[in-house]
Order: sequence, then C-alpha cells, then structure tokens
Amino acid sequence: MPLLAERRPAEQAFIVLVLPSLFGAICGVLLGVSAGVYTVLTLLGILGGLVAGYDHATASEGALRGVAGGALFGTFILLAHAITGAHAQAKLPEPHIVLQIATTLISVVLGAIGGAVRARSLRAPAGRPPGIGSIRR
Repeated sequence: MPLLAERRPAEQAFIVLVLPSLFGAICGVLLGVSAGVYTVLTLLGILGGLVAGYDHATASEGALRGVAGGALFGTFILLAHAITGAHAQAKLPEPHIVLQIATTLISVVLGAIGGAVRARSLRAPAGRPPGIGSIRR
C-alpha cells in the first residue's frame, strides 16, 4: 500500500478531504434513521482512522491526518443531520460541538497508532515480519 505522499495530488485530496466528509454525511443522515446503524457505522470509522494513519510513515504524520479526518467526519455528521431535519435516533452530546471535538481527538489517536504501525513495518528487516525476533536460548 503506497504512502499518501506517494499518490497523485487528486488522489490525496479525495482520500483526505472527500472520504471522511462523505462518510460523516452518510452517518449524519443515518443518525435520523437508526441508532443501531449509526453506531455500527461510527464504530467502523475507527477502522478508517487506523487505516488513514497507516497511510503515513510516522505516528506524528498519522496524528496530523487524524486532525483533518476527525474534524471533517464530525462536522459532516452534524451538517448532514441538520440538513435532513430528522430527530436523532442516537444521543448527541450537548453542545453538539463536543461531537466534533471528540471525533477529532479520537482520530488523532487512531491516526498516530496507524502511523506508528506503518513506521514499525517500514523499519522491519526484509524477509522478517515486524515484531518477530530470533529466539535466544
């Protein structure tokens, strides 16, 4: 899987800006439809945060990616939900800006974890999976 920096600029913009915004909008629409579906999708977003971090060579780069992705994800949940005008089927924090702050902070941590995993895999010697060393007796 190539690093984000190795991709074309249009791909980078799509991955960093469009994907978290679109996923947040989908979650925001479904917030007014089903608490269960909304919860499952937002939990799947955790996997997305880890994968987004893995797109970077270091934990700090992954964390910065988390700032962008988490802020967009949370913003578009609220924006799409407001546009639909539907009653929220899951409880939202009050004030709603807490959701944006939470999604951003969680995404920073997930992005850092993903970036750290990628950094470790990049440092692993060829032919040996990361985390597996020789056994000494």
